[in-house]
Amino acid sequence: MKIAVIGTGYVGLVSGTCFAETGNSVLCVDIDAAKVDKMRNGEVPIYEPDLDVLFERNQRQGRLSFTTDLQEAVDMAEIIFLALPTPPGEDGQADLKYILGVASQLSKMINRYTVIVDKSTVPVGTAEKVRAVLGEHLDETLFDVVSNPEFLREGVAVDDFLKPDRVVIGVDSKRAADMMQRLYEPFVRSGNPIIIMDLRSAEMTKYAANSYLATRISFMNEIANLCEQVGADVDAVRKGMGSDTRIGKRFLFPGVGYGGSCFPKDVQALAHTSDQYGYSFKILDAVMDVNTRQRFRVADKLEAHFGDEIGGKTIALWGLAFKPNTDDIREAPALYTIDRLLKAGTNVRVFDPEAMGNVRKIYGDKITFCEDQYEAIRNADCLAIMTEWSMFRTPDFNHMKSLLKDPVVIDGRNLYDVQRMLENGFQYESIGRKPVGRKAMA
Repeated sequence: MKIAVIGTGYVGLVSGTCFAETGNSVLCVDIDAAKVDKMRNGEVPIYEPDLDVLFERNQRQGRLSFTTDLQEAVDMAEIIFLALPTPPGEDGQADLKYILGVASQLSKMINRYTVIVDKSTVPVGTAEKVRAVLGEHLDETLFDVVSNPEFLREGVAVDDFLKPDRVVIGVDSKRAADMMQRLYEPFVRSGNPIIIMDLRSAEMTKYAANSYLATRISFMNEIANLCEQVGADVDAVRKGMGSDTRIGKRFLFPGVGYGGSCFPKDVQALAHTSDQYGYSFKILDAVMDVNTRQRFRVADKLEAHFGDEIGGKTIALWGLAFKPNTDDIREAPALYTIDRLLKAGTNVRVFDPEAMGNVRKIYGDKITFCEDQYEAIRNADCLAIMTEWSMFRTPDFNHMKSLLKDPVVIDGRNLYDVQRMLENGFQYESIGRKPVGRKAMA
């Protein structure tokens, strides 16, 4: 099939590359000419495991190409995916100006039947707005609008796209439904479902899924905080809960809150939709409140440990991305921690295997960027762990102790066994578990 993807951000580039991998001809469109030139020259603008391999192969074999010319994409495509940003406004409502702006342009360019697909995460009713904009200049027989929300997890997005748990397609046209079914059939050969539903239900499904997962995370963070107060071990509680098949094991790991481009924005947008319809969605308000507080959990622990002496101390951070296997720092808890530490007059040294370039654009020389994880902790007063990269899971603990001024570790991701840290001579504090070490035992 001939496909155009408008927008080469995270969702657009992964989608376009994976569609090309199954034999389709894909033309990706972006208004950023410098970015398009880089992609034409084989440069992948984001870090996502395995994306570079598929990107290079499909570009080399002629199935994946890039342009700044929207008309060129319209002329070649039978299906056009809108993978455009929907940033939250001050009130939390998703901003649809990019989607509706492109829809307006398309309405003056399309001259044969084309399926227009909302791939971006959009509020309920957006497909109808897109249809109305397209209909200002197009006969309704020349297009159909489809809602096809993405369910990609950063760090495993390629695998998620190629082997989805399900494909959700919101549509009110049999012709468009048949085309979308044919497009996605190669991705569900193992039997996972393609679920056809109405447009509004498809739009709601995306928000409902992400908001529920965010709720699980916030719930476990509250359990972890309570465990610290009552002397329980959140790891044991998590295992006890997760073994119940009604609950399951996933998304029960406590930490420093959720971040990234999806959960914060989507929970906020669903809450705004609820307000628009006069419904008080109290659980979502609580989820957002808990997550806001949890972002500062490590900073709170650092301030409690050092007290008034935190100014002038040197704190090392391992991990800057909001999760491992990505360079995405949007709403990353590490940034909130850095801001608090800088405000307190702390010297901050950081290391992340992929995200330092993005963080450097924010902080410049206000913090120290290190070549590896051990350089970051050299002569530091404490190590704070913010992202659970695999390389941080089994460090050389003896080397760590020799580099740190004091063997103090605040672990926002619960990477290490508490007893082992005690035996290795560390002062160790994590999320929802008993602190150990000289200060904790005093």
